[in-house]
Amino acid sequence: MTVYLVRHAKAGSRRNWSGPDTERPVSKPGQRQAVALAAALRDEPITRVIASPYVRCVQTVAELAKKLGVHVDTSEALAEGAPVDDAAALLDKLAREHAVLCSHGDVIGDLLMLLADRGVRLDDSRLEKGSTWVLECDDGQVTTARYVPPPA
Repeated sequence: MTVYLVRHAKAGSRRNWSGPDTERPVSKPGQRQAVALAAALRDEPITRVIASPYVRCVQTVAELAKKLGVHVDTSEALAEGAPVDDAAALLDKLAREHAVLCSHGDVIGDLLMLLADRGVRLDDSRLEKGSTWVLECDDGQVTTARYVPPPA
């Protein structure tokens, strides 16, 4: 099984956004990243797409979910600032299916550190916006983690 851990696509500047941060959308470059993500993963046997409830995360995976014919579910466990234990529990639950999780840099960084503590070798340490960590799972456990840079 494979879980794709996606950092949300590029969003507009936090400084220049006057609304609630939860509603800050992806930027034009972020829209292009979301389309490229959908193209890259559309043939994978993904059955679940779950995102942080922040607009930029939902927008990052919306096109992919549409191409796959699945709904984008949201989870507070993937929200910015969420406790790593909550995100890890969600990941552990999904480690027996093909799924996409879209979250924020802090949550993904914490999850990767936890996976490293569990003995998973990380091939990189980057967390660029629009990037993906491909987590291969065996018997409900993440066994490998491979970094895929954001689309050009």
